[in-house]
Parts: sequence; structure tokens; C-alpha cells
Amino acid sequence: FEDFNAENLDKTYWNYELGNGCPTLCGWGNNERQFYTKDNVSLKDGNLVITATKDSTKYYSGRITTKDKVQFTYGTVEVKAKLPKGHGLWPAIWMLGSDIEEVGWPACGEIDIMEYVGKTPHEIHTTLHTPSSFGQSINTNVETLENIEEGFHVYKTNWSKDAIQFYIDNQLVYTFSPEEKNEKNYPFNKPFFVILNMAIGGSFGGPDVDDSIFPQQFIIDYIKIYQ
Repeated sequence: FEDFNAENLDKTYWNYELGNGCPTLCGWGNNERQFYTKDNVSLKDGNLVITATKDSTKYYSGRITTKDKVQFTYGTVEVKAKLPKGHGLWPAIWMLGSDIEEVGWPACGEIDIMEYVGKTPHEIHTTLHTPSSFGQSINTNVETLENIEEGFHVYKTNWSKDAIQFYIDNQLVYTFSPEEKNEKNYPFNKPFFVILNMAIGGSFGGPDVDDSIFPQQFIIDYIKIYQ
């Protein structure tokens, strides 16, 4: 459980990911525009605040992960968060298989608990990426909620060997459970780690970015992980 009540990010749980992904994964694999810095991640009033900013030449934002620090197989992940607004923003709460360095993506598997893109307001994406989908978003649900940008909302995933369920404010919105499970369509029987970030532009969030929106904040009140 992390309620972000400290003054600084707890390094026993979290890593900063910095830069633009180069040279190995420029644009973080999605042609994203942002440069990740520590300065764009802060703790304020009991919240984690990821801020997207722009100067004359570059976009900046934040991304933190629990890789090699908090990794687990099966359980429930619950995050209470407030979304930013604006065309070009792409905040996300997601998970990757801890074996990503060995097997690569999408063989490692990806669980997207919450993705939001400012260019399509009111829509929350929950998606699973598997080798059988070749990284395409075929195992996905888009939930339209008119007031999702207002205030805080709770995004939750229940993950077991049988199914992965997604909830928004305790309403079940999507269940993923292939009848025949194998490494190609259910690479979810192994440890995963958590990622919190806000991308700018890219293949999903962009390509266009409204420069008038900055700065914008993606605010996380707490994250709970329990098994």
C-alpha cells in the first residue's frame, strides 16, 4: 500500500524512468514526444503528482515503476486517481511482465488497468497485450463515462490464473479469460510490476498535441496491491 504521504518518493518501492527512451526505445516505442524527468514527479498534499510541461522546444513528464522492487503474481491492484485534460495527453496505470528484458514485448505480457487519451474525452481504455494479439489492442474495452474527468475515481484490476477483471468505481467493465490458456494468449502466470506515467503525443495519445493545455497534472491518491 502506498498513500504518498511522505515528502519524497519511496525508493524502496519506486524507480524513476528518465529521458526519451533512446537509444534502445526512442519515443518509448510509440513515437511519444515527452522527455521524462524527476522534476515532473512530486509528492504534494498526500498525492503523487505527475506533471506534463512544455518549454520552447520540448515536452516533459514523469514515469515511475516498481520494477525489481515490487513484483508479484496474481492479486488485486487498486488506484485512486484524478485525470488531466487536454488533446495529446496519455496518462496510464499499467503493468508489464518482469521478464521483459529476457523475452521482450509483447511476450512479457501487458495489463493496462487504465489508459486515457485527452483527444477522446470521457473514455477509459482497459487492455491486455499478448503475443497472440501481436501487440494490437484486440483484447480491450472502452468505457464511456461522462464525468470521469471530474474529481478522483478508483481503477481496479483483479488478476488470477483464471481471469483478469477490470473495475471503474467498483463497477465491473471488462473480463479477460480465454477458454484455452497458453503462453501466447495468457502470458499472465508470472510476476509483473507496476508503471504510473503520463505520455504526450505518440501513436495513441497524439499525434497532435494542443500546446495551450500545459501544465497538466495526473494525480494519484493511493495505490493498493493485495493478494
